[in-house]
Amino acid sequence: MTELRLILGDQLNPHHSWFDTCSANVIYVMLELRAETAYVLHHAQKIIAIFAAMRAFAAELKEKGHRVRYVRLSEGSNRGALEDNLNALIAHYHAGRVMWQEPDEWRLDAQLQAWAKTATVETTCVSSEHFFTSREQVSAFFASRKSWRMEYFYREMRRQHGVLLTPEGEPEGGKWNFDAENRKRWSGEPPAPDDSRICHDRSALWEEIQRCGVRTFGEPRANTFRWPVDRAEAKARLDAFISHVLPQFGNWQDAMHTEEPFLFHSLISFALNTKMLNPREVVAAAEQAWRSGDAPLPAVEGFIRQILGWREYVRGIYWSQMPGYREMNALEQHTPLPEWFWTGKTQMRCLAHAIGQSLTEAYAHHIQRLMIIGNFSLLGGLSPQAVHEWYLGVYIDAFEWVELPNTLGMSQFGDGGLLASKPYVSSASYIHKMSNYCQGCRYQHNQRTGELACPFNALYWDFFERNQARLGHNPRLGIVFKQLADMTEEERHAIAERAGHIRLNLNDL
Repeated sequence: MTELRLILGDQLNPHHSWFDTCSANVIYVMLELRAETAYVLHHAQKIIAIFAAMRAFAAELKEKGHRVRYVRLSEGSNRGALEDNLNALIAHYHAGRVMWQEPDEWRLDAQLQAWAKTATVETTCVSSEHFFTSREQVSAFFASRKSWRMEYFYREMRRQHGVLLTPEGEPEGGKWNFDAENRKRWSGEPPAPDDSRICHDRSALWEEIQRCGVRTFGEPRANTFRWPVDRAEAKARLDAFISHVLPQFGNWQDAMHTEEPFLFHSLISFALNTKMLNPREVVAAAEQAWRSGDAPLPAVEGFIRQILGWREYVRGIYWSQMPGYREMNALEQHTPLPEWFWTGKTQMRCLAHAIGQSLTEAYAHHIQRLMIIGNFSLLGGLSPQAVHEWYLGVYIDAFEWVELPNTLGMSQFGDGGLLASKPYVSSASYIHKMSNYCQGCRYQHNQRTGELACPFNALYWDFFERNQARLGHNPRLGIVFKQLADMTEEERHAIAERAGHIRLNLNDL
C-alpha cells in the first residue's frame, strides 16, 4: 500500500524518525501553497526563505534515497488548495494512507482534521518530534494553575530536563534567573561580531515568486540572501553563535543601536522555528559552553530561558487558548496601523530604525519588537489584531503559535494579563537608557508635553490615566499610579491634550 507523508514548510527536521528508513511505498509530499503565502501579507524574505528551505529539504531527502513529490507554486499540476492537492495525489499514486506531523498552527491543524473526516483513505497524525513538551503536557500544566507565569513553567522545565542544575537539583549559580545582570547599554565596545552567515543568490527563486503573483512587502535582498535554508547552514550558524557570540549575549541582549541591527543575537530563530535545528541541541550546546568555561552563566542562562522557558511557554498559551485567543482585545483598542509601519518613514528615530530594520532585514530582536514597536502600538491604541498581522508577516521567524502570544499577549496586553503580569510599556526614558535612538531625534526624550516632546512620554502617562479602572488594582503598577496621582491637575490635562493630539495624528509623527 502506498503511503503519502505530508511535510509542511516549517517541518524541516532531518532527524525525524520518519526518515530512519527508506521505503518504496512511502512518498513524502511537499506543497508550495498560495494560501500559505496569502493568509497575511508576508515579507519578501520570509517567502524566499521558506520556499528555498523546503526545496533544499526535498533535495536532501531525495539524496538519501527517499521518494519525494514536491509541487512548486508555479507548476500546472498545483491545485492551489491543500485539500485539492492531497486528493489529487491520492488518486495519482493510488495511496491508501496519508500521514502528517502535528501542525504548529491551529489554522492548519483544523484544516487537516476537517479534511481527514471526509478523506477516502486512512489518515494518521504523528508528533513533529521537536518540542520539549507535547500539547497534552502543556495543556495539563496550564489547567493545574490559576496563575500562569513563565517563571514557574521555566523552573519546572529546568527540573524535568536537568538543565543548569547542580547534582543536588538546585539551580547552578544559586538562582534560577540572572536577568537583572543582562541589561547593559551598548556604546561600541566590545565590537559587534561580523555576520558570518553564508551569502546566496536567490534571485531566480524571487523572480519565480513574483511571476506567480505573490504579494509581499519589505526588501527581498534576493541576490545577497543570508538566512540559512538547510540543516548544514543552520548548524554552522548555531556553532558560530555559541563559540563567538554567546559570551557577550547576556550583557547586551536588551541593547539597541542604529549601527548594529543584530549585535550579539543568535539569528537562529528561523532555523529553529522551521525545525532545521532542534531546541534540545541548542540548549545543550549553550549549557556545554558554560560548563567548559567558554561563556558566563548569566549569558547562558538568559539564552536558555528564551528557548526552554519562553518558547515552550508561549506555545502552551497558544494551544490552550486557541482559536479565541486571536480575537482578544481586553483594552478595546481599534486604531489602524499608521502608514509608516509599511515604510519606516517617521520622525521618531527609534521607530524609524526599528521598523526600517524590520522591513530591510525581516528581523528585529525581542526588545525592538517589545519595547519600541510594541510599546508604541499599545500606548497609541492600535488594534492588537492589526499589530499581530503585521508582526506575523514582517518577521522571518514569525509563525502564529509563537508570534501570536508574544504579540497579542506579551506586547499588546490583549489577553488582559493571561500571559503577562502587567503591560510592558515605558516612557522615552527606557529607550534613551538602552539605545542611541534618541540622539539626533526631532523629539526630546526628557519632555512630556509640547510639540517637540517625545510622543512616548505623554502616551505613557495617558495610557495609565485612561486604563486606571482596568489596571489600578495591579500591585506591580502601584508606583505608576502613585506618580500619576501626585501630578497636578494642570499636568494631567496637558498630558491628556498632548496624547489626544498624537493619537489623532499618528501618520504625521
